[in-house]
Amino acid sequence: MNCSHRYIWCPALLSLLACVALLSGCGRAETEPGTETQTPAASPADTPRVVATVGMIADLAERIAGEHATVDVLMQPGIDPHLYQPTRDDLAALLNADLVLYNGLKLEGRMTDALKNARGAGRAVVPVAESIPEDALLRLEEAELAVDGTEKLFDPHAWMDPSVWAQTVPVIRDALVEIDPDNAGAYTAAAEELQNELLELHAYAQRVLDTVPKSQRVLVTAHDAFGYFGRQYGFEVLGIQGISTQSEAGVRDIERLVAVLVERGVPAVFVESTVSERNVNALIAGAQARDHAVSVGGELFSDAMGPDGTPEGTYVGMLRHNVDTIAAALGGTVDAR
Repeated sequence: MNCSHRYIWCPALLSLLACVALLSGCGRAETEPGTETQTPAASPADTPRVVATVGMIADLAERIAGEHATVDVLMQPGIDPHLYQPTRDDLAALLNADLVLYNGLKLEGRMTDALKNARGAGRAVVPVAESIPEDALLRLEEAELAVDGTEKLFDPHAWMDPSVWAQTVPVIRDALVEIDPDNAGAYTAAAEELQNELLELHAYAQRVLDTVPKSQRVLVTAHDAFGYFGRQYGFEVLGIQGISTQSEAGVRDIERLVAVLVERGVPAVFVESTVSERNVNALIAGAQARDHAVSVGGELFSDAMGPDGTPEGTYVGMLRHNVDTIAAALGGTVDAR
């Protein structure tokens, strides 16, 4: 029986102790709209507990762990990891975990202290994307570097290229083996199967996206989360907002992109599940004012997967949805499911 699940279970006593230790007193837990947790059935006491920050990591960890570990995720579908503030329940969950998996590369920018506290408490805390070789990562432009001085900064959205994201599978496998060596064989076998599936997904994406006419390969989205996708599959990617949704789009950004839409005859732009549609609607209105009709090509999953129980609620399903949606809207041919 598979004991893994997606939602955080925080025993009352541990939650109370975590609040006392970290927050000097615990009142009613503070949660943000859309971040409420559900309480799943208890798992065996000796089952390793894994907490992942985002679904794209949790789904891979769950596939590798199988029935041998319980995997929980902090951020629910539709939640923007760039802006996410951990709740008191999240803090307790981190301290109660045997292993914490997070993306790194400054994706979870507001969770830095919480992750540091978990590491200081002796938890295994692993930034999976930071283990990807630098030559496979996208270095941010000089303008982005000013945010962090001289430190190297990379685009954190590595999951947008499954051939790159597949490189996190051995990292997750090794982290699980480290906390649970008795099940090393099962983790290794599951990881190998998963890596093969992600490479098959990459081959599918390449085949479908190759059908999009080259003149139509302009991907305009709410924020700049598709750089890895564009690099791998030959698309020019234009985001209204920057790498992080904390950056605000100005009138000049909208006007610049409207000019591109009109000059290049781009037929469709895309909204994202974790970003407001306001700026995308402004683009469409601006293009219409210049006698160029642009439609919404569909909703893409960028910083979070879809709802549980749907194909898009898995990493593979999420990426396939994005590939099919982009190809169909920009003149490509999509396989029948």
